[in-house]
Amino acid sequence: MSKPSIVGVPDELHRRLGVSDAVVIGLGSMIGAGIFAALAPAARAAGSGLLIGLALAAVVAYCNATSSARLAARHPASGGTYVYGRERLGAFWGYLAGWGFVVGKTASCAAMALTVGWYVWPGQAHAVAVAAVVALTAVNYTGVRKSALLTRVIVAVVLAVLAAVVVATLTSGRTGAARLAVGDDTTFGGVLQAAGLLFFAFAGYARIATLGEEVRDPRRTIPRAVPLALGIALVVYVTVAVSVLLVLGPVRLAAAAAPLSDAVRAAGAGGLEPVVRVGAAVAALGSLLALILGVSRTTLAMARDRHLPPALAAVHPRFKVPHRAELVVGLIVAAVAATADVRAAIGFSSFGVLVYYAVANASALTLAPDEGRPARIVPVVGLAGCLVLAFALPVSSVISGAAVLAAGAAVYGVRRAAAARS
Repeated sequence: MSKPSIVGVPDELHRRLGVSDAVVIGLGSMIGAGIFAALAPAARAAGSGLLIGLALAAVVAYCNATSSARLAARHPASGGTYVYGRERLGAFWGYLAGWGFVVGKTASCAAMALTVGWYVWPGQAHAVAVAAVVALTAVNYTGVRKSALLTRVIVAVVLAVLAAVVVATLTSGRTGAARLAVGDDTTFGGVLQAAGLLFFAFAGYARIATLGEEVRDPRRTIPRAVPLALGIALVVYVTVAVSVLLVLGPVRLAAAAAPLSDAVRAAGAGGLEPVVRVGAAVAALGSLLALILGVSRTTLAMARDRHLPPALAAVHPRFKVPHRAELVVGLIVAAVAATADVRAAIGFSSFGVLVYYAVANASALTLAPDEGRPARIVPVVGLAGCLVLAFALPVSSVISGAAVLAAGAAVYGVRRAAAARS
């Protein structure tokens, strides 16, 4: 049975975001540091099959986006799949989705912060990362509308930088169509792993759903904003990936530490390298801003249900944001960013997020036709795709991700047993 609506309660969030704001927040989550960093490890996994992996990741992302949008329109409350799993499948599945999201995306926040540090000041990457987390937590604290405005500026800057990279490479005269051909170095397992890694760059569209309690007319806005944001991001990713491959080829791309910087240098436009570095830092800041928003809202929803300390459910009386949740999330992310390795964080995050979306697709399967259920093939493909890509990730990511999920499930079981005894 669904819980009562929270409309009218003192801790209700304000609905301030329209379609364009929601699309921009989704783009800010997707068109971030992933496109600057994920191409190289994906090329190492799949070689010249990188584009196949990108297409596969896009199909899974589309299914997830469609399921998430239909669920968010039906359940427009903060928390995303945590709420959907709880309402459609039961308390445990909602908890598991929320746990996977909060833990996985906390690691992702740290990865984005470290990306800022490495591009801005490599010698002090961890210090810069912590400073970035503190600054963006302060921005989020003052209200979601201001966060949306800042994200709009960030998205515009990043798109301009990516456009410059594409133009420089495609007009350089140093491209080769043969570099797009799939070679003998491509394996099925490699393509799946590349898709799992590239999914990391797509997994931002649901940020719109996690802000469901702050979106105006959510039944109309969310189903429109999610596919719009995903479609724009896909066009950008395909264009950038093809242009970089045409210049570098899969072997050089796989060996690149900074793929887009290497691409403009190979195209004879080395003067663009500082611009690309700035663009990468700005992109990572945009992703970090939106990620902190999403994690804090899921934390708010779990605190409301007492799966996390109830004090984290407080909403600021003036700014109407979950200020305690945002401060705690900011502190944890800053601590992880001060010590973490970004490569391990990306793999760990991908596993947790894919499990999160698996629960979303399973929840969408329970929607009735009059509840806006998508074509059944969509959540079925999304569910299967999420599970396949999750377990195709590097073994270390699978083991660590599964261990953390199991630990969360154990905590849930202990709490339920204690509640039953009392």
